[in-house]
Amino acid sequence: MGSESALLWGLLFSSIGLGFFVHGKKQRMIVPFVCGLALMAYPYFMPNAVTLVLTGLVLIAIPYFFRL
Repeated sequence: MGSESALLWGLLFSSIGLGFFVHGKKQRMIVPFVCGLALMAYPYFMPNAVTLVLTGLVLIAIPYFFRL
């Protein structure tokens, strides 16, 4: 993590990912479960805050459009 903003965005998206993960596990829904795992893991691999935010927004939107 190069900057404070990337650290804070990563914390925010990881927290949202934890919520998706728990919801997907309890409801036995695969899409929120996988998106939750991805949201918790991807901040470690993003080079800057802009790509972190864009990827996070896409991962948050996926369970809204694909309800499986």
